[in-house]
Amino acid sequence: MYHTYPYKAQIPVLIDGKYETRMFTSKSDVETIMELLVDEVKQNNEKGSSFNIAESVVKQLPFFACPNVLINAKSQKDISRYIYSQQFGISPYKGTYGEQPHKWVEKSFLIKNVIERKKTEAKNYGK
Repeated sequence: MYHTYPYKAQIPVLIDGKYETRMFTSKSDVETIMELLVDEVKQNNEKGSSFNIAESVVKQLPFFACPNVLINAKSQKDISRYIYSQQFGISPYKGTYGEQPHKWVEKSFLIKNVIERKKTEAKNYGK
């Protein structure tokens, strides 16, 4: 529905007590709304809620943008590298654990955390 720019969509954030309809002409417009959503989640969390910021944004994204707008080729390659190395039990880069690039180690922990959270979510949803 929101695959090509320009398009209009109602944003899922209250502004002055209303849900505005806005014109989206670029990814930048989508990112602006995502920032509003992040701020909204942070404000709710300060009041005692415990929402996951990333999950909240991702769940509301389809209401105003195509989720594919967030796909990043480099990130997709990192995910593929992680899954491949896990499935075949090999290092993603040459060398031992201590020789893996620091940035890759950080990314791999992040990817693993997201995958585990999604598995738990799917398991709980199936109950």
